[in-house]
Amino acid sequence: MVTANTIMKKTTQKIIGDSNGFTLIEIVMVIIILGILAGVATMQFGSNIDNARFEATKSEMNALVYAIVGNQQITSKGARSEFGFVGDVGNLPPNLDALYFNPGYATWNGPYMDGSSLASIKADEWGADYIFQDTLIRSVGSGQNIDKVFAVSTASLISNRFDGRIVDASGNRPSASYLDSVLIRLYYPDGIGGIVSPFTNPDTKGQFNFTGIPIGMHTLEIIYLPENDTLSHSVTINPGRDASIDIVFPADLW
Repeated sequence: MVTANTIMKKTTQKIIGDSNGFTLIEIVMVIIILGILAGVATMQFGSNIDNARFEATKSEMNALVYAIVGNQQITSKGARSEFGFVGDVGNLPPNLDALYFNPGYATWNGPYMDGSSLASIKADEWGADYIFQDTLIRSVGSGQNIDKVFAVSTASLISNRFDGRIVDASGNRPSASYLDSVLIRLYYPDGIGGIVSPFTNPDTKGQFNFTGIPIGMHTLEIIYLPENDTLSHSVTINPGRDASIDIVFPADLW
């Protein structure tokens, strides 16, 4: 492979060893070849920079996703335990600023981007602001779209179903006369900074359900009203997947 150093070395040898020196054509050819080699080196250098920016931008976009909906690989006792902004607030952030500064939500537990500044999380490696819309994060700074879709739909993050069934210690379901004696309450973020706690009663099959539940780790309470006995359970709601639980009350009630 001919390099610039090889050409320069031969050029020096020609000048020293040949009293007639180079012809004009030979000098022009040397200049052209050196220009081509320099151009190739510059193109390769520029390509390396763009590749580095591309990989860094993808890494930043992944960090944004973890900040918004958590990292599903982080678990506790066999269940996913990290759900980011949505898990704390119950809704998608109104903008990327909300990952760094609390927009006024009591349940906000950020900042969700460790070691980052607001400016750095909002812009890609080319300095262009990320586009954030619904479940899409897009980088446009490279001149082409680099997209990160982090959920199949908004509903899969903030509107899921949770079902359950309750029996007593002997496996009996509540009879019709006992349905009102069992109160089942679920606590979860309401999407605007607070906590909501709807309640229901089981049917004669011992079954109950809640709908419109955001992803996250929530608290379920089962209260037997005559005695005011209460059972508490942690409930994990994953994106777009119905959750269920079987509850055995530790007493013969029905």
